[in-house]
Amino acid sequence: MFKKILIANRGEIAVRVIKTCRKMGIKTVAVYSEADAEALHVKNADEAFLIGKSRVNESYLNIDKIIEKAKESGIDAIHPGYGLLSENAGFADRCAKEGIVFIGPPADVIAKMGSKIEARKAMKEAGIPVVPGITYPLKDALEASEIAKRIGYPVMLKASSGGGGIGMQIVYNNEELKKAYDGNQKRAVDYFGDGAIYIEKYIPHSRHIEVQVLADSKGNTVYLWERECSIQRRHQKVIEEAPSPFLDEETRKKMGEAAVKAAKKINYQNVGTIEFLVDENKNFYFLEMNTRLQVEHPVTEEITGFDLVELQIYAALGEELSFSQVDIRKSGHAIEARIYAEDPFTFFPSPGKITKLNTPFYKWTRHELGVLEGFKVTPFYDPMIAKLIVKGENRNEAVSRLQKALAEYNVEGIKTNIAMLQKIAAHEAYKGGDTTTDFIRKYIQNKIQTKSFPK
Repeated sequence: MFKKILIANRGEIAVRVIKTCRKMGIKTVAVYSEADAEALHVKNADEAFLIGKSRVNESYLNIDKIIEKAKESGIDAIHPGYGLLSENAGFADRCAKEGIVFIGPPADVIAKMGSKIEARKAMKEAGIPVVPGITYPLKDALEASEIAKRIGYPVMLKASSGGGGIGMQIVYNNEELKKAYDGNQKRAVDYFGDGAIYIEKYIPHSRHIEVQVLADSKGNTVYLWERECSIQRRHQKVIEEAPSPFLDEETRKKMGEAAVKAAKKINYQNVGTIEFLVDENKNFYFLEMNTRLQVEHPVTEEITGFDLVELQIYAALGEELSFSQVDIRKSGHAIEARIYAEDPFTFFPSPGKITKLNTPFYKWTRHELGVLEGFKVTPFYDPMIAKLIVKGENRNEAVSRLQKALAEYNVEGIKTNIAMLQKIAAHEAYKGGDTTTDFIRKYIQNKIQTKSFPK
């Protein structure tokens, strides 16, 4: 067993990893920027080291500094959390060269899946259905136009190295394409240092459903059911749930088996997620693979009873899976709502001091917090400050409990998206399971634009 783990991350995920390590008797080392000197993950860890100034490229993305502190503190392994360096193949490779265990898949797998184009190629070779489109970078806007006409509008332009919704743009006609192509390529260079973009068919009224996979170093691979993550704004998830209210058992099994097949194709190890788009007829298409823990992992934990961080650690130790697919049960229904420090009308971040924070505590609630009352939310990092997770015996009960918990959730001193989450949870379409990717645009967007969130 590892004796000490460094967490190369911040916020609620760093706190989450510390919690599991403490349960397993593993000491933890936190790293922090100047802006995070009083942060919760710093207070909760056994040791903490300052690694740089407030901006991420001067601190949490500083591989040399993180490795320096890892060696200085005598750790056995590094947990990268999600975001930041979690899918950085160079970081995983550097850990291996320094004799430090990286709690995640091998660097070559991260690199392959980090390119959406290469990932699409691999899945096509494995016989996994992919969204109609191309598996190579576009040369220019003219080529994009020719392909768009062939596969039919609307289409989606995507940055090959993109993530978090950045570098994705829906285009509805040829007139929009040139401007969209130029803008998307610029964002791809600015955000990811890689201007490669590709094009695929945009599937309206689709659902974003992902399958959690787990693989050990011996080739044993299982899926831990699915999560529906269709409620999104700007292609970023807002509310997730498990299991999906849309899937029947036959489709659920097919998607799970396809995810396992995909993971085996690339010799995957550790926890990962295969993301699919599912159309109105329950046809599913590979979207991408996330080679890390997901923000929404708690809903999977709630319905399966597994601790995914613990499973990650055992996989990194080289332990063989102690259970098989038939042993994985699902119980009840879980929903996660992301609490963002942002203006719900513009989606712009809302930094400031949290003067009041009241979170509802029931036996069916779970809170993943990166802040406490009195903490200052800075403009330097992702504006997600917490996650609210509720569980019920069935979806109706879980939705009802989500509404109750959100009504009692109170954050003051900054703007948050809680009012928008309340609006979603109370909507008849959401309660009925009509949770497609265009939900917010279809049912909520007009309320955002007119700034009318009735209580």
